[in-house]
Amino acid sequence: MVFSAAQLIRRDGVASTGMREVAGTAAAPRGSLQHYFPGGKTQLVDEAVGWAGGYAADRVGRFLASLPEPTPSGLFAAMVRQWTDEYEAAGFAGGCPVAAATVDCAESVPSTRKAASAAFATWTGAVARALAGMGVPGERTGALATLMISSLEGAILLARAEQDVRALTTVARELGPVLDAAVRKPDGSPAGDETGASPGTG
Repeated sequence: MVFSAAQLIRRDGVASTGMREVAGTAAAPRGSLQHYFPGGKTQLVDEAVGWAGGYAADRVGRFLASLPEPTPSGLFAAMVRQWTDEYEAAGFAGGCPVAAATVDCAESVPSTRKAASAAFATWTGAVARALAGMGVPGERTGALATLMISSLEGAILLARAEQDVRALTTVARELGPVLDAAVRKPDGSPAGDETGASPGTG
């Protein structure tokens, strides 16, 4: 039911997702909703948002495992490709359930806003740890993870509005070199610098 709620929220938003629809999509008895979610729709939405944050974080590890040579740009390209593949195969109906819940509930439902904030933090933390593992200095991993997720979420929004993956492919192309430039060797020099010389020293 949590999974079904997340899928409906990412398509229709919180306001248009009803408990009866969730039960029907999950093929669950309606009475089970009250049993498992005594807090009603708010509890269900909050749990769906939390599930989505965990799912996004888990995907980071799977993306890394699929890369022949893990790089920040490769990770971001894989994150983007998840969405371009979906949109090219199935259309632009779905977005990020965490973003949808934030838009619908950030001001009106404090618990959902907190759930969305925690979900984004879970996702950002996973990306930051991945960047650290690829040689990005610790003081930059959080900022770059925020940049990656913010760029991806904005590009998803534009893609749905335009019914085109242009924005997604653009952020992957333009942000990739910036991300890779942040990688450092153990001695602190840029990973792409084979000489170890500082800029301007010849």
